[in-house]
Amino acid sequence: MLSGWREVTTRRPWRISAKLLIISSVVTVIGFSAICVNVMLDMRRGEEALARQTLENLATTIESDIGRNIEIYDLSLKAVASNMLLPELATVSKPIRHLILFDHAMTARHFGAIQVFDAGGRLTIDASTLDPAPENRSEEDYFKVHRDNPGAGLFISRPMLFRGAYSIVLSRRISDTDGGFTGVVAGSIRFSYFHELFDRLNLGPEDTITVLNRDRTIMMRRPFDLDVIGKNLGTRHDWKADNLRVGGAYAGQGPVDTTPRLYVRSSGTSPLFVVAGKPLSAVFELWRKEAYRIGAVVVALILFVLGSTLVLAREIGRRAEAERKLEEMATTDALTGLRNRRKFDSVIDIEWRRAMRQKAPVALLMIDADHFKAYNDTFGHQAGDQVLVGIAICISDSVSRAGDCAARYGGEEFAVLLPNTSATDAFKVAETIRAKVQGWSDDEVISTVSCGVASLVPSAGMDWAILVTAADKALYAAKAGGRNQSVVASVPKLSLVA
Repeated sequence: MLSGWREVTTRRPWRISAKLLIISSVVTVIGFSAICVNVMLDMRRGEEALARQTLENLATTIESDIGRNIEIYDLSLKAVASNMLLPELATVSKPIRHLILFDHAMTARHFGAIQVFDAGGRLTIDASTLDPAPENRSEEDYFKVHRDNPGAGLFISRPMLFRGAYSIVLSRRISDTDGGFTGVVAGSIRFSYFHELFDRLNLGPEDTITVLNRDRTIMMRRPFDLDVIGKNLGTRHDWKADNLRVGGAYAGQGPVDTTPRLYVRSSGTSPLFVVAGKPLSAVFELWRKEAYRIGAVVVALILFVLGSTLVLAREIGRRAEAERKLEEMATTDALTGLRNRRKFDSVIDIEWRRAMRQKAPVALLMIDADHFKAYNDTFGHQAGDQVLVGIAICISDSVSRAGDCAARYGGEEFAVLLPNTSATDAFKVAETIRAKVQGWSDDEVISTVSCGVASLVPSAGMDWAILVTAADKALYAAKAGGRNQSVVASVPKLSLVA
């Protein structure tokens, strides 16, 4: 029992040190990993913010270009609609009429010629020719909108096949001085304009540019797909309009295909707005490479730290075991396994001071083997050693508390320190030891011990040598009284009681 207690007390500090080393290493690894993860997440957010800003600039630039052209083209439509009210037009020749109507009209290879339709939808004037072929647009949406809604203003139609080319039609209402409907002036912007505009941009193979009307109708898209052009995203149940607010961004699967992208909407006020999209794989490509590189370095460092920690912890354990053995060798009697005199002196000094502070009793048993010298001379030193080992076993079996200290005091003499123990209780322990030693003896050789018992409450100015002296005197009294008995010393008078 004492040996087990000794092992626990000597091993515990080293176990705590090894655990602290492992815990500190794990905490360091977790903290370092958390910092690295936080840094990588910041880098990821930075990459996303940079891509968002780039896409927003791209979308705003495209919208500005489209809006500027629509605005200039609209000015031409307004001029034609206004000049159609001039009374002189009915009296001048066709070339003069063209000059009056279309002198300031915008012309470009991607913009269709402006046409004028009367109240019945019949083509009356065409900027591209003096004698236009018969044509009726009364069933077109843009014609019906202006006919039925005087305040429609500039109307941009859905993408359609107009005059042999896919285009979007821009139109305005022509009203008389009383506000009555007299016709429609219309022009077109061909898809070739958008193709040329997008071709000038440095875009990735999976980057998208989508031009939408304010009602969320897709007017144009890059990559070009006729199956997508003209669809209205507002009617789709699997796509929320709030996903792309003005100047906002959305990351995920878009309404057209399943490729996850970062989508950014332009923030201008043009009749058409632009949404620029970039695949998330491309947005985070550089970040992913950097994350893999940093992650590999961090994992290597973690493995190194943990490996070093385990090696150090193992070395600490080995050192603890070595020091435990050294401690055991330095404080243990090699023959009996009990504590030696040096350790006993250290323990009694500590317990004496503790008892003095707590005003508690401390007891001491001094035990001596009877007739040991004669036995040793008769049977030899080896047999004598066996007797001492047997006595030590009996003492260890009788002393069970963790704070008790049993030691070989010298030669055939033993000492047992019993903290917080009265003289009566100490006497019972002494008698238990004496009875076990006597019961352990065989028939041929009867080994007995004599025990001296002393117990007192230390006070200021007293030294533990007083307790040892009292127990020694009680031991001498037991031997003088016939041996194989226990005697309690009366302290402080030191009178002897059998």
